[in-house]
Amino acid sequence: MLIGHQKQWGILKKLAETGKLSHAYLFSGPEKLGKKKIALELLSLLFGKELGEAVHPDFVFIGPTEGEIKISQIRGLSWRLSLKNLSAPFKGAIIDNAHLMNFQAQTCLLKTLEEPRGKAILILVTQYPQSLLPTIISRCQTIKFYPAAGSEIENYLISKGLSEEKAKEIAEISLGRPGLAIDFLLKPEKIEEYRKAVSGIVKIANSNLAIRFQYAKKISENPAGSRFTGEILEIWLWYLRKILLSKIQGKEDANFKNFPISKLRNILQFGQRINFLAITQNINQRLALENLMLEL
Repeated sequence: MLIGHQKQWGILKKLAETGKLSHAYLFSGPEKLGKKKIALELLSLLFGKELGEAVHPDFVFIGPTEGEIKISQIRGLSWRLSLKNLSAPFKGAIIDNAHLMNFQAQTCLLKTLEEPRGKAILILVTQYPQSLLPTIISRCQTIKFYPAAGSEIENYLISKGLSEEKAKEIAEISLGRPGLAIDFLLKPEKIEEYRKAVSGIVKIANSNLAIRFQYAKKISENPAGSRFTGEILEIWLWYLRKILLSKIQGKEDANFKNFPISKLRNILQFGQRINFLAITQNINQRLALENLMLEL
């Protein structure tokens, strides 16, 4: 079942039915929107069977290993796509988290995009298209994805047996991301993690600089500290977006009443840069956190 993205799905389905699909697509948008789900649904439609991430002779699914997508994976993909399709009308491939391709892998992929062979469809899925070579982007048809309506997420959760109250809570904290809502549904303990992270940003935002720097030091020295620049920072950013949207709509949050809209925007932009660098590069975590504390 698709949650949201009916416009994008409608366009892709019509192109598939009329035989006018491009050989390469770039699905871009924030994490956990359902981009990979749409990609799998499209190839399932073309193959005439449910694919998931299962093994199929005409389907290739690639994701990062050890934090990156390597040239050997792309070479293997190119070889697979060059073969004659066996049981499906197309060869199909998905590169998930395509922004994690290293430079050599991207260069290798570019050759495949420049010289497509036979009936093959390649879909790149990413939340950071700016990490891809411009020449890769120019050779793909870009489909942008946006947050789904809260009502659609809420209705989906109710259909899965949640009460209206619980479904509304999860839909609200998911901020239009169906994948995140499903995570909360399947792993209820993540809701408590979300609440703790929110409590953390509220406390830090209302503390003096010395306490903020102590927090940065504590997190960076903790062996599990890398989790901050992943899950916890993501929650902080989701929550601050919610505060920003509320302020724009004229609703004030008591914990952030001294934060003007311009400051919240600056914090979000800086936090997003840190998150992007943490995902795509090796960074000095303590220095990054201290700079974030200065922004707060």
